[in-house]
Amino acid sequence: MAESLKPSTFLRGVHPSHNKELSERAAVSVMPAPKTVYIPVQQHLGRPAVPVVEKGAAVAPGTLIARADGALSSNVFSSVSGVVADIRELATPSGYCPHIVIDNDGAGEPRELPSLDDPSAEKIRDRLDECGVVGMGGAGFPTAMKLAAKEKIDAFIINGAECEPYITCDYRIMLDYTEQFVRGAQILARGAGLDNFVIAIEENKPDAIDRVGRYIRDNKLAAAVITLKTKYPQGAEKQLIYAVTGRRVPVGKLPASVGALVDNVHTALSAYLAVSKGQPLYRRVMTVSGRGIKNPSNIWVCNGTPYRDIIEFCGGESETPAVKMISGGPMMGFAVSDTGIAATKTSGSLLLLTDSEAFTGEPGPCINCAECAAACPMKLMPMYIDSYILAGDAKNAVKYGARNCIECGCCAFVCPAKRPLVQSIRLAKKKAQGGGK
Repeated sequence: MAESLKPSTFLRGVHPSHNKELSERAAVSVMPAPKTVYIPVQQHLGRPAVPVVEKGAAVAPGTLIARADGALSSNVFSSVSGVVADIRELATPSGYCPHIVIDNDGAGEPRELPSLDDPSAEKIRDRLDECGVVGMGGAGFPTAMKLAAKEKIDAFIINGAECEPYITCDYRIMLDYTEQFVRGAQILARGAGLDNFVIAIEENKPDAIDRVGRYIRDNKLAAAVITLKTKYPQGAEKQLIYAVTGRRVPVGKLPASVGALVDNVHTALSAYLAVSKGQPLYRRVMTVSGRGIKNPSNIWVCNGTPYRDIIEFCGGESETPAVKMISGGPMMGFAVSDTGIAATKTSGSLLLLTDSEAFTGEPGPCINCAECAAACPMKLMPMYIDSYILAGDAKNAVKYGARNCIECGCCAFVCPAKRPLVQSIRLAKKKAQGGGK
């Protein structure tokens, strides 16, 4: 497979300021485990995991503390050594769920599984399932389930676009853990029954394109680096598949319906650690950035680490006060106010944004400019969805495609009235699921 010479992309989209310069030169460092972790049992798509420990139980890093509840769920592990202090409902960026609270004693050794040498596709999927590996780009879809697609797959894509502003954790993984990441991509492809794969990287990361491409060539791997044009949301699954293969995923269908699968850079690294090193997924690399944080960083963070401890490790707030804290990226993340919220498998970034970076004013009325429709990569009309849901008409909001929205935030980004269009569409989806009118 040859590397592409012409950058690929999708239709529509936007070009927000990258702001990646704040953290892109910060090599991945390790944040020490906090005194107490608060590990949610819901940190993946599907059903919450079911706790299998009780108050007073002794655990170590890698101890199973909550078991997957069915196929669309995921195992959850302790990230520290110590004793279970409590199991109680606590806040997450999107609601509440039970958290397993563990007081860290710093004494126990990590529990690991035997490494697998030359495993079959089935054994790879079993190990990923056992180790709780999920999509770490944000969705949290159980990886083993994705790789077991019933459709014939002939295109396996590793998403190295990392198109959200500020976030650089995947970029640093490609630079700092090149071999482990690429070997993990091989493992994932094999788990899907394939011998080859492509790694798609935006052209604003030339050093990652060069380093990953050189490793592939030097080791004569059946893989290629595809260069993508820099545009948001280039890393969205359907847009990425179109950019790389020219295939369009039909409305309401999964990528497997067109013979393609997509996995994230960090998922590939976690697959390597699970299969080759026997390490369950209980920590991740996270970007901490924004002009409201003193030391923007990329750090290994234990699952369940409170945001307040992460902020303190990165030097605390800068001299310019933050006016908004976002869990995730500025386009698709969730604004939060509680620094007690804990990091999870899918916590790719924590942003502290100053007044110059975040809009905190009141939205104005829609002026019917249709800029949101012109930017939408899914070819929707967000202004109509917003209008209907505000009028309490969920039926017509769905008629105009609310269910097809990927919540990329392009509409809100270009809206001159600064309307919260994504929030309106999320509300439309919830009302549609509940049968609301």
